Amino acid sequence: MSETSTRHAPLSQRLKHETAPQHEQMHHLMEKAQPFSSRAQYAKFVAVQYLFQRDVEHLFDDPAVQAAVSDLSERGRATDSQADLNDLQAPVPQEPIVTQGVRAPEALGWLYVSEGSTLGAAFLLKEVNEKLGLNSEFGARNLAAYPEGRAKTWKRFVAALDAPELADVQDRVIAGALAAYGRFGQLLYTQFGLDQVTSSAA
Repeated sequence: MSETSTRHAPLSQRLKHETAPQHEQMHHLMEKAQPFSSRAQYAKFVAVQYLFQRDVEHLFDDPAVQAAVSDLSERGRATDSQADLNDLQAPVPQEPIVTQGVRAPEALGWLYVSEGSTLGAAFLLKEVNEKLGLNSEFGARNLAAYPEGRAKTWKRFVAALDAPELADVQDRVIAGALAAYGRFGQLLYTQFGLDQVTSSAA
């Protein structure tokens, strides 16, 4: 996709295209982390989910986010992640919320990263069930689909992103998504100690 055509693309397409390197980096970090090699490792992943979802759900209080995404009450997975940590008898991490100063339209970029991850979570849920015996009712609630299903809730969110009202702020939404990817990556590094792994392998 050329830069000219990208500028005229729907916001959802621009987000997918312009955050592709960050998305690939998340796959790379997950491979390093090996979160499904044991329940102890998986608990670290759930801690990442919990902290990231707290950051995202903090943005739900923004009236502009509420106006753009009408079904916010159905989204977010911080409570499920906390319940999973309790199932796993793992501590609930305590960190400050990093999105205190984030507002729409950047907030919608954070929500894009969170909602996009629900699609890939279908594969993760299958893997955690096969390898660790966890499911959407015990230990892996944070990977479960929304009641309406993954595809339907995702399509509704994409429609909100591509609304004409956001046409003039696309760059700011993308900036928010890049920041969200950065935060998720930082949490993976911290929870799994990947900085030590990376430096020792370098």
